[in-house]
Amino acid sequence: MSDAAPLPSPAEHPARNAQPVVVISKFTIANGMDEAVHTAFCERAHLVDDAPGFLGLEVMHPVGHPAEVWLVTRWADEQSYRDWHHGHSYHASHKGIPRGLKLVRGSTEIQIFNVFAH
Repeated sequence: MSDAAPLPSPAEHPARNAQPVVVISKFTIANGMDEAVHTAFCERAHLVDDAPGFLGLEVMHPVGHPAEVWLVTRWADEQSYRDWHHGHSYHASHKGIPRGLKLVRGSTEIQIFNVFAH
């Protein structure tokens, strides 16, 4: 995926980084490879599953819009996510991206949310 979104800056208040976070990433497939991308996620290597602080992952698309892909990951804290995002496993996990995949330019977004209630 060549249209990588910049990672949001760390929170201003370091004390707040110790709370759980949800990271939502989204992108839109430009060249009709929806099924190949969905299959790649279903057959993923699960490299993130053992990352320190990782709590879970869901991959989805809006009803009727299979080219728009949303990833929701849950983390024990923001630093755990940032460590994984900058680590070897993150880059290795992207080796499963189908060859030839093209994204809609500017469609890639990453947002980090503080979880303050369940």
